[in-house]
Amino acid sequence: MTEHVTLVVPSRGGAQRLPRLLAALRLQTHPSWDAVVVLDGDIDDSAGVIAAADDLPVRTLVFPENRGRSAALNAGFEEAGGDILLRCDDDLDPRPDYVARHVAAHDPTNPSGGAIGLYRNVFPETPYAAKYGRAADENLRTGAYRVGPGERWRYWAGNVSVRRELWEEVGTYDGAFRAYGWEDVDWGYRLHRLGHPIRIDPTLETDHHIAAVSTSGRVLRAYYSGSARRRFEAKHGFVVVPPPAMSPWGLAVRGAARALTEDRLGRRGRALDALTERLPTPAAARFVALMVEAAAVAGHARYDAGQAI
Repeated sequence: MTEHVTLVVPSRGGAQRLPRLLAALRLQTHPSWDAVVVLDGDIDDSAGVIAAADDLPVRTLVFPENRGRSAALNAGFEEAGGDILLRCDDDLDPRPDYVARHVAAHDPTNPSGGAIGLYRNVFPETPYAAKYGRAADENLRTGAYRVGPGERWRYWAGNVSVRRELWEEVGTYDGAFRAYGWEDVDWGYRLHRLGHPIRIDPTLETDHHIAAVSTSGRVLRAYYSGSARRRFEAKHGFVVVPPPAMSPWGLAVRGAARALTEDRLGRRGRALDALTERLPTPAAARFVALMVEAAAVAGHARYDAGQAI
């Protein structure tokens, strides 16, 4: 029996990204799939882009206004009819066997509660990518494959799949994660907490056309992610990432974080981007790493439990 797969794709402002994903889906070898694309407020006629791909089994849900990633995911999963549910970001560029490999990850003879495919980030040629981004991406993937079964939920993100019955058991994404980050990790942690195994499968690695292509973009995401992580910790009652150690590096991170606010991050990130181009790679990588870590600490410190993030 051929298993049917539904891809759930949340998107906002994705008119430039969606054509690549749709072209990749057109080449899928698995014979039974459909996709639900949820537009979280259509600000660039993404609906028109999807409508033009009328040869594909793709449905569109359009929110009249921005409701956040969790709400978009919940609407898509509610609409999904597949035996296997595949959460797919709109900036992925899957291989033709993408859907088939997710199906194989849930083979009854080799069961997996949840299957994670890591991103292989695709960067434009920028000083940030050359001197920090690509190496950091490689280090993240290497580290992910080394973690034990009890920590794999940390990597639950935008290229993951579960069987329908597990989605129904875990339940919907938490709408309290309103802005950037941690709605996926929260769902993966809840899957883990219920006792279901999670596999990080190297055959599911997928090209991802990353949005953070500069230091200024990366540090803003680190800041928002730090704030969302604080919400996760408050919800679940444990610390995910300990504070920086009282070492020379940790003290430097703490000191830099005290001077950072959301308003300052963009300016300092752009200044560091200009400096990165002139610095040797080792020095540039250290400066960018310091700024990224400090931004995450600053976002974590400035979290407000009452804010709608």
